[in-house]
Formats: sequence, structure tokens, C-alpha cells
Amino acid sequence: MPDLAREDAPPKQPVRGRRRSVAMTVWTVLFAAASMTVGVPTDPAFAFVWLWAVVIAWNIDRPWREHLRFGRDWWPAVAVLVVYTVSRGYADRGAPIPHVRELVAADERLWGWATGGVPPSVWLQRALFDPVHIHWWDVAVSFVYFSHFLVVPGIAAILWVRNRARWGHFMRRWITLSIAGLATYFAYPAAPPWLAARYGLPFDVGRISTRGWDAIGLHGAGNAVSMAQLDASNQIAAMPSLHSAFALLAVLFIAPAVRRRWWPLLAAYPLAMTFTLMYGGEHWVIDVLAGWSYVLVTLAAVSGAERWWTRRRLSRELERSLDDIEQRERRSIAVLD
Repeated sequence: MPDLAREDAPPKQPVRGRRRSVAMTVWTVLFAAASMTVGVPTDPAFAFVWLWAVVIAWNIDRPWREHLRFGRDWWPAVAVLVVYTVSRGYADRGAPIPHVRELVAADERLWGWATGGVPPSVWLQRALFDPVHIHWWDVAVSFVYFSHFLVVPGIAAILWVRNRARWGHFMRRWITLSIAGLATYFAYPAAPPWLAARYGLPFDVGRISTRGWDAIGLHGAGNAVSMAQLDASNQIAAMPSLHSAFALLAVLFIAPAVRRRWWPLLAAYPLAMTFTLMYGGEHWVIDVLAGWSYVLVTLAAVSGAERWWTRRRLSRELERSLDDIEQRERRSIAVLD
């Protein structure tokens, strides 16, 4: 006799898919509304709340203990990033006159042949910036600039859902890179292009990385980040550029999992971020190159530390196994005696 109850039961997968779709739609609407009114979540704690919410929406059918595990796994990293953000704001307190002339000299030596003897930031704004009219590239620059606050946390959230081991690898590199950048801000305070005129350099560079939002009505997002830039952040944290560093870290980390035909598209992201930082007046080219070098050193150092830790753990496990075997042999000999 056929199992009518089983045949009449609705399939579970479509129901699960509908719940996920509804939950993700609700999250998307709330996130868009918050971004337009409050601003893009640039604060690590604020971003963590949104990431947790989207993971819950994606895994809406999972038990709550699984959702609570997200907070348990993430809180140490979030705490470090919060400390980094707060400490970064104090890196310029009582600092001497920041380094700027040597950065300008480096940019002029590297790129002066192509920019008429001026740094690329100055050349780009002279060629493309219109204080009256907002062009399409101004909007694109704002999107790329704000992606700094979303791409790396988003990759981390996806890795946590799909592969916890890879998530751990990524977080160790992200945190290490942040700490290395923070230490440099204290040791080597450096002024960005938009502050160059304040320290006697004959350059008029504006900080225009957020102005593109005005063209599409996202005033809340632009204003929120602009206030954070002016009031809470360290204004002489040009060296290294962690915007460019995080962009390269994201690309290098996910590239092995992506087909090679997509690698040029991935490579376009750090290059677009470099253009954004130059045109927006946020960093010198030498800052970007330093940020990239920090990524390479971080990847090598963390990978080496992980290999050392793995060898050490395996060695300890082998020692324990040999000790167990030796103890069992001794017990066997004692029984025979």
C-alpha cells in the first residue's frame, strides 16, 4: 500500500528555500534603509551585527545554538578590531609634524615622468575633478572606497559559513595585517595628500572620496563616513594604506579558489582601489606600495607560523602516542611477570 502521508507531505527543500529568500529580502531592505539613513557600517562592532544578521538570515532553518556559535567564534576578532579602531584614533595625539615631504618626493621620483613632475593625486584631481559637477567616475570612486568596509568582512562571513578552517586562516591574516598597520601609524605618522597644504606643500588636494554619493541621494552614508573621517579617525595614518592592503589581501586569499579566467577581474579590484585612493586624495602611491608589501610579509609570516605550529602539534601528538605505546608495553610486561 502506498505511503499517502509521505506522498502528500510538501517537499522540505522548497520550504527551506522560501524561508531563506524571505529572510534575505528582509535583511537586504533593512540594510539598504540603514545605509541611506545612518550610513554604511564602518565601525567593526556595527558591521559585526549586520554580518551576524545576514548569516542568521541565510541559515534561517538552523538551530539557535548554531547562530550563537557565530558570536562565540567572532568575538575575539571583533574585540581586536575595535581596539584597533579606537587606538588608531589616538595614534596622532601629541604627534610631531608628520612625515609628508619624503612621501611626496618618492611619488615624484616614481611617477613624475608621467604626471608632469607632480604626485599622481595632484595630477588626477587637476585632470578629473570638477568642484561643481559630479561625474560618473566620482560615483564609482565612492562605491570602491566604501567597499573597503564591506568586502573583507563579507568574505570572512562567507568563509565562516562554508569552511571554518579557511575562515580561521583568513582572520589570522586580517588581524595580523591590521596590527602591523596600527603599529606603523604610531611609529611613522604620515600626512595624506589632502593634508599636504597644511604642512607647507604647494598642493591643493581635496578629500573627495565620498562626494559621489550625492549624485545618487545617499547623503546619509556619505555624511556618516565623512564625520568619522574628520572627528574620530587618525588623520595622519597615510603609511601604509590599509585600504589598498585589505583589497590585495582579499584578492590573494580567494584567488586560489577561483578559476584563472576570473583572475584579471580580481586583479582589477586592488587597482581600482589604488585609483580611488589617488583621486580621492586619501593616499600617496608610496603608501599603496607599502600596504601591498605589508600584505606579502603578513602572508609569509602567518603561513610560516602556521606551519611551525602544525609541526609542533604533530610532534607533541607523536610523543604522546609513543608514550602511550611505551606505557602499554610496560603494563603488558608487568602482567607477564
